[in-house]
This record gives sequence, structure tokens and C-alpha cells, in this order.
Amino acid sequence: MFKNQLKIAWRNLKNNLFFTFLNVFGLAIGVAGALLISLYIYDELSYDKMFADEELIHRINVDIKFGTQSNNLAVVTAPMASVLESEYSEVQLTTRLRGWGGMLVRQTNSDKNIKVNGNAYADPSFFKMFGLELLQGTKETALVEPNTLILSRSGAKTLFTEEEVVGKQVVLDNDEVYTVTGVIEDFPKNSFLRDYNMLMSMASNPNAKEVGWGSNNFSTFVKLNPNTNIASFNKRLQNIFINYVAPYAKKTFAPTMTVESFKSEGNFYVFNTIPLGKIHLHSDRIAELNQNNNIQNIYILSFIGLFLIVLACVNFMNLSTAQSLKRAKEVGVRKTLGSSKSDLIKQFLIESGLVSLIALIFAVLTTILILPYFNNLADKSIEIPFLNPLFWLILLGFALILGLLSGSYPAFFMSKFKPVKVLKGGEKSNAGGGKIRNGLVIFQFAISVFLMGSTLVVFQQLQYIKGKDIGYTKEQVLVLDDVYAAGDQVASFKQEIEKLASVKSVSLTSFLPTPSNRTDQSFTAKGKAVEDAVVQMQKWDVDEDYVSTLNINLLAGRDFNTKYKTDSTAIIVNETAISRLGIKPADAIGMTLVDDSDKVEYKVIGVVKDFHISTLRNAIDPVSFRLSRRVSSKLVVKLSQGDFAKSIASIQGLWGNVASGQPFNYYFLDDSFNDVYQAEERLGKIFIAFTILSILIACLGLFGLATFNAEKRIKEIGVRKVLGASIGNIVYKLTLDFLKLVVVSIVISIPLAWFVMTKWLEDFSYRIEINGWSFVFIALLVLAISVITVSYQSIKAAITNPVKSLRAE
Repeated sequence: MFKNQLKIAWRNLKNNLFFTFLNVFGLAIGVAGALLISLYIYDELSYDKMFADEELIHRINVDIKFGTQSNNLAVVTAPMASVLESEYSEVQLTTRLRGWGGMLVRQTNSDKNIKVNGNAYADPSFFKMFGLELLQGTKETALVEPNTLILSRSGAKTLFTEEEVVGKQVVLDNDEVYTVTGVIEDFPKNSFLRDYNMLMSMASNPNAKEVGWGSNNFSTFVKLNPNTNIASFNKRLQNIFINYVAPYAKKTFAPTMTVESFKSEGNFYVFNTIPLGKIHLHSDRIAELNQNNNIQNIYILSFIGLFLIVLACVNFMNLSTAQSLKRAKEVGVRKTLGSSKSDLIKQFLIESGLVSLIALIFAVLTTILILPYFNNLADKSIEIPFLNPLFWLILLGFALILGLLSGSYPAFFMSKFKPVKVLKGGEKSNAGGGKIRNGLVIFQFAISVFLMGSTLVVFQQLQYIKGKDIGYTKEQVLVLDDVYAAGDQVASFKQEIEKLASVKSVSLTSFLPTPSNRTDQSFTAKGKAVEDAVVQMQKWDVDEDYVSTLNINLLAGRDFNTKYKTDSTAIIVNETAISRLGIKPADAIGMTLVDDSDKVEYKVIGVVKDFHISTLRNAIDPVSFRLSRRVSSKLVVKLSQGDFAKSIASIQGLWGNVASGQPFNYYFLDDSFNDVYQAEERLGKIFIAFTILSILIACLGLFGLATFNAEKRIKEIGVRKVLGASIGNIVYKLTLDFLKLVVVSIVISIPLAWFVMTKWLEDFSYRIEINGWSFVFIALLVLAISVITVSYQSIKAAITNPVKSLRAE
């Protein structure tokens, strides 16, 4: 019996190729979209799950509010790890990492450097903490001694031609010599360590030996004992502030401070933990070891994937019921010949299951074709797990469920046809469950309009970010990296570049106003009351041309000038730093700030207008400039308008003269600025792609309903034409019915999109105000798409000869 039903189903699909194509196409698009999203979400949820005992590993965070400044940090102080291991019985093991950015690396017998990105200092316990093995070397001793390091497999291949590299020596940043003591497999792409290629021994970092509790620079991980009560552990962590941090602060810069007075002024210093497996999606703190995603994005994409499947099912239902009128007599004949209702339901469910299976095959093929482009769009390396039997089992189960869901309504609807009425032709007038189908169309377009509105807001926010005045000039600014490779020729290199006709100005620095791992220093205003005297701010080493090269505005005072010897202990601060001290920019000139870390006194000679040093998600932090006291890593070149390629070639020629054999690394500052918002860019593009899919599927559903409506009202249309109705009147009447449904969907979805995107924008300290006219545009666009979709069937029905339709009745 099943074989017979399958043959009939296949024959019916072949006899109605157009509707079969629409059904398969709609389902295939929806399933392919949902499959891509599922693979993406699976990859995101798999982050850091590969490490041994991952569920026991936590990172220590700290939330600090002092005065008007607050920070949520992913790093803590150097001595924190040893205190945890010695005083907390819940802790099995600790390890620390300190990110160190890119470095120039060369073999000791070579003068040619290679830029290695993704470097960090690590404790010897690193391997035991994460359950990692070395390909070469001994993990127990690999990072114990100072000036030792391990390389990733890729890093080793980049630096050496030999297979065995343990014992080889390299020079880092043309300074210290390190010995390679191990090689580790490349870290997985779904790991927080994915971009790291070189780990240096923590004993090589002098800051790791600090006993002070003022600087937070170290990512600190703990492995807890099984069954540890996390809430209780977090509560006990606050004792570290009482026993260590507060006494240090009192001794260093606040002699009258007590824990009670600190808290009574609204300040806090709170330690907390986050499980390793949750960092990627649930942590967005200062000084993360790698860029993380946001769990909200996963929720959004999950809903989009679910919506695509629902839209595809709704589309199938509408198209099937639209086609049902053509099969009404078939149902009547079958019932007359003895078919039961259950037999008919089985027949139609088999047909829907067959369509679903065919759609699944095309969906998988489509996914295979699209996946490389999707990976490029999402910055992923996702692969379809063809060899995993569970994957295919899930797909087949999904196809079965999809067939049942999408075919259930048409099956039950058509099986209810009464043979007497059907064979007489009377079932067409009242066939259909119109309210249900209309509701489904409203649901389809509500989702599509919601996605369109959300996509538009994301796009507008990104355009706002790119066009906002950020307080400095980023256009036509070329940044040369690792200029310290030129050694004592850096100053002369700068002077030679300044002579180029295409160059406006040049500056040497190690700091740029783009997001990076930077630390705050505590400064005390000399002569002010302690409670109003302390400000946490960044300290940037710059030269006398930095402010003018980046076109940062001075509000009060003056810029650095090498003619004044006293400028070696001068400092320039931004508006926010001064506001934290409760004074005006003009009043700050001449005041003295004491760096609490080294007790050096600086005289304020200038105040600059606030400029953005991080993303627009964050408020502007206090920052200060002092004349460079160490070798700069970057040279900033402000170019004139013109042939940039020619200017870069000229600069590269000069670089070859002073640093022959050294890498010439450069980028434009505005590109670096835009890179910060790649996550938002990718989210916006993914939104656009799946919004287009949702609109396409919704239009297929609307087309199905238009077909159904035209079939159902064929006699009414014939009567209207006989009574004198024009084609235009009939098209208007048929189209108006659908536009009402679309208008209802717009009314439902736009307020929802407004609410959701308002919440999304709250993540940005600087954001757009949602413009109502944008949603008006969306509404008009959707209405236009709807009219185009239904016009074909409406016009086709309107121009039908009424004689044929009335004779058929």
C-alpha cells in the first residue's frame, strides 16, 4: 500500500511541476538558510570545549568603580594567582597569561626579521591547566626558565626550515635572545587562543614579579575542585580586596582611606569568575585575550533560523491549499470508491514528506555551494560533518518532521472534502480555512518586515560610526609598524620622510587611538584633598608632533616643544581626565599630577578635546600624553591628497636605506578603525542575506495565496465582468485583499523591530536615534513587493474570458 501511495505521490508531483518547483524551492531555501545558521551556532557554542576539565576552569574578573570612573576588566594583578593558590582550598591550580601583541622575530644568525602576531607570556602551569601536549619538547620544563618560549606548529614553520627546532635561539624585537623549548599544535579556531603563535615564559616578564596590587594586566585562570560552590567562592574572593588591595591603596596614595569610607562613597572593587566555556559568548571586558562574540547575536540568528523554517512551512501550506481546489474532484472520487479519511491524510503526508526530502537534498547541495562564501562573510572555517552519522540522522529526522509540519494542514484540510459537494462543484466556494491562511501570510510578512527594519537600523548605526567626528583625523594617515627595527636610525628616518613633498607631518609613538590592550595608571593631583585627587588614566608616550599630526584639538595650554627642557616632565591630558578631578580645562594648566606607580611629578601644560580611543560602544576614558621615554614602535605619517601608492613606495625606499632586510609593515589608520567594527559589519551582512531569503519565501507564500484566491473567486470574477467591471477594477479588488494582510503585518512588526533595535543600540555609548521615516520606507517597499508579487495572478484572473469560467461552473 505504501509503495502504491509513493507512486501516486511521485506521479502527482510530476503532473504539477510548477507547484512542485515552488514548494521544493521554498523549502530548500528555508532549510539551507537554517542549516547554515545551525552550523554557525554549533561552531560558536563549541568554543573552548576541547580543553580537558573545561567545566572546572574559570577566569578571574574584576569590576572597579572609583570616583566617577568604572571599569570591567578581564585581567587582574600579578600576585592574585599566588594568593588564590595558597589561601583558597577550592583552587587546584592557577595560571596566568599576558597578551603582548605582535613582535619582530629573527634567528640569531640572521639579520632578517619576521613579524609574528599573537604572542603572550605564560606560566609553566599553562599546559597542565588546559591539558595540552607538546609536539616537541617537555611540557614540565618548557616555560620554566627566563628567556624561553614555545612556538605553534605554524609559527615554527614560519621561522625555521628545520623540522626539529627545540634548542634553537631567536631574537625578539632586536633585543633579547630567547631559546625555543617546545612546539605545540596550532590552537583550534574555536578557542580563545586561536590567534596565538608564540608563548614566552612568564619568568621573562619583569611585571610578573610585582607584589603591588595597583596594576591589572594578567589574565588569570583557576581550576576549581569538583562540586565547588561558585557563588560561595565568588563571595570569598572579596576578602582579597579587604586583605590586599585596600591596604595597598591606603599605603600608596590614600593614607586616610578605609574599606568603609571607600564603599560609602559609592565605590566598589568586586572580583568574580566566569567559566572558560562561557567567555566567548558572555564576556565583553577590557583586555580580553581575543575578540569575543555576543550571546545576543546567537539568539538573533537562532530566531532567524527558526523563522526561515516556519516561513518555508507556511509557504508550503499556502501553496498546497491553493492547489487543493484542482484536486478536489480527485478527493471526491477517492472517497466515493471507499478511501477513508486516514488513507487520504496518509497520501497527502507522503506527498509532503517526498517534497521535504527532495527539498532537503537540494538544501544540502545549496549549503555546500554557499558555505565558502558564508565562511568568508562570517570569518569562519565551518565544515559540514559529512562523516558524522549523527548529522545525517538529524537531517533525516528533520526532513520527516518538516514534512509532517508543512503537510499536516493541507492533508487534514483536503481530507475533509465532502464527495457530494466536490463532485457537484460546490466545495470551491467555501474551501479553505481562509482565516488560518491569512494569519499565516501576516505572520510571514511580519517576520520579513521585522528583519528588514532591524537590518536598516544596523546599517544606519554603522554609517553613523564611520561618519562620526571622533576627535582626530584618521583619513590619509599612514601607520608604519615596528619602526624600532631601524635601531638608532629611527630619528633620521623620520626626518627623511618629513622632506617628502607628499607628507604633511610625521610623529613617533607607540600608542594610537584605536582599541588595544592598554593599562591605566593612578595619578594624584598634588595639593588637592585625597578624595578628589585621584584619577585613573592611560599614559601614552608620544613625541612633539603627535597632537598636530592627528589633528587633536587643544582646548587650553600648549603642545609639547623640545625647546623647553622642562617638557620632559610635562603632561597633556584630555577633558575627561580633568573632569574626573572636578576642574575646568583652563584651571588645569600648571597643576601637578603625581604618577603613583613611580612617584614622578608631571606639570600639566595642555588639555586636549576628548577623542575616541576605543569603540563607540564605550565612553571616552581619561588619557594623558608625555614626551616619549622609550623606543617607539609606530611612525604616523599624515599624507597629502594624491597618489598614495607613490608615497608609500617612496617611504619604503627610505626604509630600505635605514633598515635593510627588515619587514616593511604598514596600514592606514581609517582601515584599522573600521576593522574594530567587523563584527557589526558581519552581523549586518548576515542580516541582509537572510532578510532577502525571508522576503523571497514570504513572496512565494503570497503568490500561493493569490493563486488560491483567484481559483476560488473565478465565478465571482466572471459575474463581475459580465456586469461591466473593468480589468483594472477587478485587479484592484483582488490586490486590495492582500495589501490589507501586508498592512496588518507592518503594524505588528514595526513596533517590535523598534523596541528590539532600541535595546540593541543601548550597547553603544554613542548611537543613532531611530528614525521613523526609515520604517515608513520599509513599509512602502514591502507594499510595493507585495503588489508586484500578486499582480501576475490578479491580472491573469481579470483577463480570463468570463464565458469559460461561468460555463465551467
